[in-house]
Formats: sequence, C-alpha cells, structure tokens
Amino acid sequence: MELASYATQPEQSRGRLYPDFVNLIRSPFQRDRDRLIHSSAFRRLDGKTQVFAYHEGKNYRTRLTHSIEVAQITRTLCKSLGLNEELGEAIALDHDLGHSPFGHAGERGLQKVMKKYGGFDHNVQALKIVTKLETHYPDFPGLNLTWETLEGTVKHNGPVKGSLNGYLKQFNKTFDLDLKRYPSLEAQIAANADDIAYLNHDIEDGFRAGFYTLEQMQELPFIKEILDNLHKKHPDSDTNVCIYAVTRNTIAKMVFDLLDNTKANLQKYNIKTAEDVRKHNDFLVCFSPKVDSEITRLRTFLKEHFYTHTNVVRMDMKSQKIIEELFNVFMSDWKLLPDSERRFLTSQSTENQIADIICTYIANMTDMYAIEEHQKLFDNLTRF
Repeated sequence: MELASYATQPEQSRGRLYPDFVNLIRSPFQRDRDRLIHSSAFRRLDGKTQVFAYHEGKNYRTRLTHSIEVAQITRTLCKSLGLNEELGEAIALDHDLGHSPFGHAGERGLQKVMKKYGGFDHNVQALKIVTKLETHYPDFPGLNLTWETLEGTVKHNGPVKGSLNGYLKQFNKTFDLDLKRYPSLEAQIAANADDIAYLNHDIEDGFRAGFYTLEQMQELPFIKEILDNLHKKHPDSDTNVCIYAVTRNTIAKMVFDLLDNTKANLQKYNIKTAEDVRKHNDFLVCFSPKVDSEITRLRTFLKEHFYTHTNVVRMDMKSQKIIEELFNVFMSDWKLLPDSERRFLTSQSTENQIADIICTYIANMTDMYAIEEHQKLFDNLTRF
C-alpha cells in the first residue's frame, strides 16, 4: 500500500546508531518490530501488572496483553490514515517495555526512592532496555533500533520538557532524538491507541472483578445508548455479551472519531510531510471535543469505581511498599544483590551508580519475582 506523503517513509529513515545490514525482505521498521517481539523484556511483560497484580488471576490483562491490544489498534489506525503500520506497531510494542512490576504503584515506588538520584521514568527505562540492556548481538549493545522507533518510544506522549538528566541526557548526546519537537504521526497514533486500549479493557476487567454493575455503567450516556440498542435487538443477552458489546462499540466509536478528527486536522493545518508534523506545535492526532468529553467522564467513572476500589488501593499500597523496601535494603548493602547485578559495582562505585543499578534491577522484575525477592529478604530467618 502506498503511504501518505505525511507518513514516515522507510527509505527516509534516519538510520541506526550502529552500522547494520540491510534486509532484502523486511523494512527497517519491520525488523524493529521483530527484534522487540524476540526480546527478553517483551516476554517479561506477561508477568507484569496492568491494574490487577499478576497473581490475582490470569483472566485479567497484563502489560503483555495490553501491549498487543495497543499494537492491533495502532495498525488499524495507521492503515486507515495511510501511515507506516510497521513503525506504529513497533512503537506500540515498545511503549510499555520499561514499566516496573506492579503497574503504576510500582512506578510510584521507584519514583519516590529515586528522587534524589535523578528520578525514574518508564519511557527512559524502555530506551535503556532497547539501547543497552538487551544483549543479543556481538557488534553492539541493545537492539540497535531505528531513530524513528527510539523517538516514538521516548516521545509518544509529546516533547520531553524540562532539563535532561541521567540516561536520556547521556544517550541523546550520542543519538539526538529531537526531544523538544512533536513526534511522528505513527507515534501519536500509538499514544492514542494506548488510551483506547486501556480505557476499554479496564471497563471489562473492572466489571468482571465485580467492582460495578451494568446498571451503574449506564450512568454514562454513551454506554446506556449501547446497551439500549443491544437490548432492543437482543433482549435476552447475558452479561458477557453485554460487556463485550460495550467495549466493542466504545472502541469503534473512539477509533472512528480519532480518524475523522485527525483527517480534519491534517487538512486544516495543511500537513504535507513528516517534517510538517514535527514542526506543528501540538498533537495532530486527537479526539473531537465531544468524544474527548465522554472519555473524561469515563476516566472519572473508572477512578471512582475501579482505580480507587479498596481491593486495588490495598494491593497498590503493598506493591509500592515491596518496591521501596527492596530498593532501600539493596542501597543499605549492595552486596545483597545477585551476582548478575553485583558485577557492575565495586567498592569505588558512587551512590548514584549503585542506585541506578538497583533501580534497573527492580524495574526489570516481574510481579512474582519481586514478591519472591522480598520474601527471601524480609521473611523470618528460617526461610532461605
């Protein structure tokens, strides 16, 4: 399929940091996607929380299933707009690679303990994983992804504001990701697909957990309309069919609105090239005011009934505590770290270097690994 003029053209890629061979049957962005899928970090997403902790049930979403859903929606949107599907998919698969165990609770824990050492950001952690930590090739560290995929990894939520520090500052000196300007349309699509995916699978997961009923969900007019239409045609539909109808139709509504509004923006601002996209000082991919307002109401509903539910809040509290206690005990004596991490440290290592190694180690853990490490370190002395 011929790409639109404002799409990211594979032959115009800014390339990779290290020399790499040219593949005759796969585009550079297809190769990025494939390298991500085969990475250890991508497989670990299966053991990382989305909202529900991994051990609370296999029927709830994990970071892995979420990333697959985001990639699917991203490809659909990119194809409809004539954008580069392979690049969009690669960014979507990469977008949560740097998340810590226990979802946002784990991230809050790492942000708290790392505050005096430069902070923690899961997008920067994803960059570190794909440019340094994954070791698959003899000629270079990381996965050696294209500039465009790395840019989308760091900037899919918009330009990086404020002063740079830590790994991002270091890497950007080597391979400038143009951090102050807006990203490609493919990255903007992946960011919005992330919202579409998590909002709708959270609707379903919260309902299946028993946090709210179909009747309560009808406080939202657009959900009431979906259920009213379903019951007119199929009055005997059971709850499984009903909740699937809600998520299916809500996803469709968001997707079509995003497409229509983005097309209007591209025309309104006379966007002709990928460079025009980066020069534009705002997101071109966005929802209409009407649907954006409905999404705001949906977020409020989920916050009231799901994200602040007692079960979730209690699990978040315990999860954050696990992360903080692991960090603090390793900082008190880094020799407690496993040999795989201790090899990076010596008696001459600075406090910042020690904190960075510990943070990276914890961020790469799955939920269950973090729980098991915590038990080994904090359970009574009869447990080894």
